[in-house]
Amino acid sequence: MVNERNSIRPSVTPIEPPGRFDPEAYVNENEQPPFDPEKLTSVLRGSLPPTLSNSALVEAELNRRKEPLEAYPLDTMVMVGSLMRDGQLVALIKVDNLLYQVRRGNYLGQNFGRVNDITETEIVLREIVQDGAGDWIERPAALQLQEEGKR
Repeated sequence: MVNERNSIRPSVTPIEPPGRFDPEAYVNENEQPPFDPEKLTSVLRGSLPPTLSNSALVEAELNRRKEPLEAYPLDTMVMVGSLMRDGQLVALIKVDNLLYQVRRGNYLGQNFGRVNDITETEIVLREIVQDGAGDWIERPAALQLQEEGKR
């Protein structure tokens, strides 16, 4: 076995070296380069003019007082039930082993989620998030009724 192992020589063809990469310059002189460090830092700081960031959706949200459930992401919340209070349907939400009552108009989650409707089985809300281009858009979201063991 030792003689046979020593007599076999593997033949490996060498890998070709990688080709040379020549970067091309950004040629659109009329617009700001998409990865300009000044543009990126201004987006991160939120200091872009309204025409660039479409901040009209968020202005009112930033000027109001935050509600307690806005400190938690939506995926950490569980709707555990609903009840009628003063003729209005109120949802019960469990977060970190605490129970909260949520009404229409309350805010949930970290994306400016405002409760639009409450039924016996779900909470319908709209969130304001940034799309890939950095514009603020509205998107629908919902929390469904969960049984205690099925989270």
